[in-house]
Amino acid sequence: MTLSAHPAGDLAPSSDDACALVTGTSTGIGLKICEHLLGRGLTVLALARRPTPIAHPRLISVEVDLGDRAATQAVAAELAQRHTIGTFVHNAGVIRPALLADVQLDDLDALTELHLGSAIAIAQAVRPGMRARGFGRIVLISSRGALGLATRSAYAATKAGMIGLGRTWALELAAEGITVNVVAPGPIRGTEMFHAVVPAESEREQRLAAAIPVQRLGTPEDVARAVDFFVDPGAGFVTGQVLYVCGGASVGTLTI
Repeated sequence: MTLSAHPAGDLAPSSDDACALVTGTSTGIGLKICEHLLGRGLTVLALARRPTPIAHPRLISVEVDLGDRAATQAVAAELAQRHTIGTFVHNAGVIRPALLADVQLDDLDALTELHLGSAIAIAQAVRPGMRARGFGRIVLISSRGALGLATRSAYAATKAGMIGLGRTWALELAAEGITVNVVAPGPIRGTEMFHAVVPAESEREQRLAAAIPVQRLGTPEDVARAVDFFVDPGAGFVTGQVLYVCGGASVGTLTI
């Protein structure tokens, strides 16, 4: 676990509620979410295995492997103690595609820890502070793949689990002023996960875009806008919801 800041920053406790913790921030969707939250005037605690490449005085980059349970619990506890965290966005994710015959249970274990275990550990760490102030925003980044997609057994199962977590936490935390919602992106170009499966500018990418009702692939900006809505202080009457940012792919079939 490594804590750093851009530029080298003070890790003393913050004195206000303007702090957001975001996971999976080194590229793609997570990076764009950080930019949006910084634009809102928030201090951003950016958790990822690699440094988050944003040079900003309110960006604190934290290098941690969220698949390591002990490390995740330790960094979450430390950050919750040092900072007043009012927003938590869990974006970190991995696919590990395989047809049923080739699914490895070790992959299922790893994705369960990353998608679900780390979400629980961090939420447990930040909840007491949110409850004490009567305000909190939690957003879990699931996937349109939670509805089912070939080669996504471990990924779809754990991303569907995130929807279950979000709906359950929404019920448990509503009276404390904490909302919990889920954003489920469809195919998002410009992300490492997507292009690990679909090469950029390939014929396959073009076919996929044509199969989506809006006739294009999504962008990290599309997802960040959805997160913006849920984390807004004025969105306190919206909780337990799943928003598919997928160009209409969630109401039809999709082949990647």
